[in-house]
Amino acid sequence: MAHINRTAIHSLEVPDGFETEGSFVVDLRNGGEATHVHLHLDDALSEVASLDAGNHYVAGGSNREVRVNVSAAEEPVRGKLKVVTAYGAETRYVDVTVEPGRKGSVAVDPELSKPRGAEGGSGGVTGGAATRGETGSAGGAGDGDAGVDINVGAVVTILPAVVFGAVAVILAAGAVLAPGGTDVTMALLAVVAAVLAAGYLLLQ
Repeated sequence: MAHINRTAIHSLEVPDGFETEGSFVVDLRNGGEATHVHLHLDDALSEVASLDAGNHYVAGGSNREVRVNVSAAEEPVRGKLKVVTAYGAETRYVDVTVEPGRKGSVAVDPELSKPRGAEGGSGGVTGGAATRGETGSAGGAGDGDAGVDINVGAVVTILPAVVFGAVAVILAAGAVLAPGGTDVTMALLAVVAAVLAAGYLLLQ
């Protein structure tokens, strides 16, 4: 804490020093007219601490907090914080000691020390059952699909024979029903179509 203009114009009162393990705030309390305050960290303190800005305006009769960011220190760091008011009218130094943070013990959850074999075994059995169930379901679905599948290759193979047979039937019917008696030409064509159909089937 720094008191400004409390006892007289441009007066400045600061503590001799303090210790910290982390970031801290400089509380600037102005008891008089508005003024400017400059804060500066020496080289030693700058190794572990930093300020966002050095110059700060403090309105009359008001307070302003300035944060000093401190990083973790492996060993004690000692330095000085310089406080200046009214562009050098008064200057004071504060001894700052940054101590390493305390290393506390880590609490361990008792549940973590219990064996997990039983839980793992149950999980394995359940997983196996689920896997078998899924496999069975997939197999069942596959069997159902196979029952309704049509062998397209077989249909294509016998299609010419079916066509020849149909042509033979049509020609035979035309020969019998032709006006004026049986049409010999159509009858012969029907025989040829039937022979082609039979021959195609034999070749397959």
